[in-house]
Amino acid sequence: MGQGHNHETSSNKKLLLISFILIFGFMIIELIGGIWTNSLALISDAGHMLSDAVSLGLSLLSIKIGEKAATAAKTYGYKRVEILVAFLNGITLLGISIYVFWEAFNRFSEPPEVSTSMLYIAVGGLIVNIVAAWILQKGDTKENLNLRSAFLHVLGDMLGSVGAIVAGLLILFFNWNLADPIASIVVSILVLVSGWRVTKESIHILLEGSPSNINVEEVKMKLEELNGVEEVHDLHIWSITSEQPTLSGHLVVEPKINRDDLLNMATNLLKERFKVKHATLQLEGRNFAHKEKEEYSH
Repeated sequence: MGQGHNHETSSNKKLLLISFILIFGFMIIELIGGIWTNSLALISDAGHMLSDAVSLGLSLLSIKIGEKAATAAKTYGYKRVEILVAFLNGITLLGISIYVFWEAFNRFSEPPEVSTSMLYIAVGGLIVNIVAAWILQKGDTKENLNLRSAFLHVLGDMLGSVGAIVAGLLILFFNWNLADPIASIVVSILVLVSGWRVTKESIHILLEGSPSNINVEEVKMKLEELNGVEEVHDLHIWSITSEQPTLSGHLVVEPKINRDDLLNMATNLLKERFKVKHATLQLEGRNFAHKEKEEYSH
């Protein structure tokens, strides 16, 4: 089982690395091409490709950091680095999209000449995204959230390449240079949405917010339904990283209940129903719970 998991991790890492090299390499080409051809659509698509490259890089980073052991000073290890980088990535994406909006607004009044060479670069971008998506879908995109999010990022970037191609065709056949700022706005909206989503999710995790896929009230209710549990209080659910939900709570239990059996039932419930693998539960009697509440209120 351990060897199978290590093989999957190694395979996912390899697929991510190949896709990262492809996307990042062409992002540089597209950025230079956008400046050379004076195409804002290409520059904004390069910004979207940058978000893909960072997403792939984050996925690689989180796998690498997951292999690093925790220390006495960093009891959770360095897994939060993934979230900090995601937050910085989100802020950068918001900045890129605002810049592109501003540039596009200025180009509407005086549309500059855009070289039709942008069309060939945009087609190249689309091909790179198709190849990267094909590589990533060979991995475990159903179970591995990192790989799935990277795959969805690349699919989203395909739309950016299509937008730049449409703008290139309109310029080529109709000499309609306004198509370039219009396409750039469409692409920058995609960047803005993904940037806002990444920023919002990373802030939520950094503020110890409960995972969106776990209903705290339902967890409390299910724990209180266990035989021997009288009450659940001080229940906290948060995420160390996007893939590691963590829980702590106090269970007030009946005096004669077998606490080891109850603890086993509670942890199994959390693992199987709510996918919480790391839970710290304090079992206490009614008298201790009352005393604790009195001390807390003072």
